[in-house]
Amino acid sequence: MTIKEQARPLRVLQLTDPHLMARADGDLLGVRTRESLQAVIAEVLKVHGQPDLILATGDLAQDGSVEAYRVFGESLKVFSCPSVWIAGNHDHAANLVTVAGEYDACARHVIRGGWQFIMLDSSVPGRVFGALADSELDFLAQALERHPDMPAVVALHHHPVDIGSDWMEKIGLTNRDAFWQVVDRFPQVRIVLWGHIHQEHERERNGVQLLATPSTCIQFTSGSSKFSVEDLPPGYRWLEFHESGDFTTE
Repeated sequence: MTIKEQARPLRVLQLTDPHLMARADGDLLGVRTRESLQAVIAEVLKVHGQPDLILATGDLAQDGSVEAYRVFGESLKVFSCPSVWIAGNHDHAANLVTVAGEYDACARHVIRGGWQFIMLDSSVPGRVFGALADSELDFLAQALERHPDMPAVVALHHHPVDIGSDWMEKIGLTNRDAFWQVVDRFPQVRIVLWGHIHQEHERERNGVQLLATPSTCIQFTSGSSKFSVEDLPPGYRWLEFHESGDFTTE
């Protein structure tokens, strides 16, 4: 008699808001962003090992330079898996797409391990707030319509809910109602994942897990009414997905 080995979960790493710069010593409020990203990567490999997929959810570069995106791409070469990148408000979208193409990181809809991952561009050129163009909302709906029975993760840069921080309320996703009108039509959406707010945030909405992830550099103070930085280490999110539709995150 043999016992069927339980399938290994799909391991996904989210990296967000590294704010890299062309200058090797570039810093954000005193934190050298290249060094903090490298520290996060080292921690991931030490604690978890290799992921199966990397989701990079915006503000990859602080200065929008081609050099900064190439630093990000080169930094990910220690991982033996694909990555997918989307833009945040600090990114130069055209430069990001150009360099992402060099690293095969332009996919917007990834299917792996019985799950689908949909990457949305919420960046608005020259603005801190985010919005999803009609074309992005259509893309989301069409991707979900094609795979109605496959659990889905939707990722974007800007927060689509109020996070209880007054100064960040006006710089989130401005057309969040239109976003939720699409998501609410599809019960297979299990997770909505974002960056931008430089802090961990978890809640549930109509059975959908809402997850924000700390930056790989500085963290903003949770619940603050005005801009404030909290003395917390660089962060990331590790998720494990099972074909059953179950998942865990830390």
